[in-house]
This record gives sequence, structure tokens and C-alpha cells, in this order.
Amino acid sequence: MPILQLTPPTLDGADELLRFETDNRAYFEARINARPAAYYSPDGVRAAIALAAREAAEDKGYQFLVRTGAGELVGRVNLAGVKRTHFHMADLGYRIAESAGGKGYASEAVRLVLAKAFGELGLMRLEANARVGNEGSIKVLLRNGFREFGRSTQSFLLGGVWHDRLHFERRAP
Repeated sequence: MPILQLTPPTLDGADELLRFETDNRAYFEARINARPAAYYSPDGVRAAIALAAREAAEDKGYQFLVRTGAGELVGRVNLAGVKRTHFHMADLGYRIAESAGGKGYASEAVRLVLAKAFGELGLMRLEANARVGNEGSIKVLLRNGFREFGRSTQSFLLGGVWHDRLHFERRAP
């Protein structure tokens, strides 16, 4: 299992994060919807980092950079849309650099964020979605104890094509 650490994005690391996003832009956009073009600039990334810090301070969402033991930025994992009242839940998302694929980083990053979510953040349930056919993402979720609870048809538009999505959940131990 790879040794990884999760760190929140900071303004000090904005240039590195911009390089990561720019280097992997085509790879990510072939799998998930594109970020706005303005994001791919120093000001765009700094604004996104500031928003992530505000959301964490307000308990609305948490973003983490995924780093190897040597400190290399290889991915991102986030808990979005935190709902406390009545639910204590969030939506899980993650992305791993193209060059880092197939090394177990996604599975380990999700394992680490689950520990944070169900530990210090006190969440009781996480949900995640995967496009039908995204076998890598589905395997990451299943390896981390998520179970499929539904399917939505033609619910995700990517590259002008509608795709079905599978819905997964994981409850706190």
C-alpha cells in the first residue's frame, strides 16, 4: 500500500496546484466535466483555494491534496456538500494524476479521507457516484467498503454524450 498524506490546499502551493491541474487537464476532462477556463490561471487557482478554506471553516466542504511520502502531488480528494442537520453526510470525489494511475493512490487516498470523515469530522455517511464503465473508480469505491444503492440513467453529460451513473454509499463504522 502506498504511503500517502492528505493536506489542505494552501495559497503557498497555488503554483504547484496550477501545474498539476494544467498538466492533467485533458486527462481529467475526458472523464469528468471541465472546470471553467478561468480556473486555469494563477488567479483562478488562488480563488479556488480561498473558497476551499472558507468552505472548510464553515463546515460546508473539505478539500485535500494527495501527496506521496516524498511530497509529490499526485491527486485530490474532497468531501463536498456537507449536510449536518439530520444527515451528517457529504459527497466524496477524487482525481489522480494520469502519471500516477494504477499505483493504488486513489484507493489509499479514499481510505485516508474516510478516516478523517468518520473520525475528526464526525460524519456518518458518504455518498459517491461513478459513471457506468469507469471500472477503476468503481473498484476504488468497492475496495473501500462502499456499496451500490442505485443507478440514474442518462444523468451525466460528458463530451456531448449522456451517461448513466452508479450511486454508492458508505456509513461510518
